[in-house]
Amino acid sequence: MEGIIVRRVIPSDNSCLFNAVGYVMEHDKNKAPELRQVIAATVASDPVKYSEAFLGKSNQEYCSWIQDPEKWGGAIELSILADYYGREIAAYDIQTTRCDLYGQEKKYSERVMLIYDGLHYDALAISPFEGAPEEFDQTIFPVQKGRTIGPAEDLALKLVKEQQRYYSRS
Repeated sequence: MEGIIVRRVIPSDNSCLFNAVGYVMEHDKNKAPELRQVIAATVASDPVKYSEAFLGKSNQEYCSWIQDPEKWGGAIELSILADYYGREIAAYDIQTTRCDLYGQEKKYSERVMLIYDGLHYDALAISPFEGAPEEFDQTIFPVQKGRTIGPAEDLALKLVKEQQRYYSRS
């Protein structure tokens, strides 16, 4: 793997999680309406798993709520989207430098990466060089033995730590 890690900024429009996932999965930053529908359909199809105790609201309320473009996504949505795409989603938290991995129990063979600052999700990619057009981004990485994605994972963690220093100063 050659290149550098880049943070692809996603618009701050309350749908950043969905559009960041759309970008790393399909190179499309406008997937929010479609992915919100996928999540609502998944939740509606399994009211036992997605109960009021799990969702914090009734299954029906949640399904309406998640389709509102003003509502944010989080762990529940990332877990559903990992299964929908059949890939692990690594979400790096700048504030804690923790990486939450969604879909790992399914042992998917590929992983994508997001970065989260406590309010906003952006996409992470490997670019061949500084300033390269987004169409050259690699966003999907094979999971290797030991459940790692190799150098991309190291580069992501390094970027997260650099971003943490930036955030702690502001």
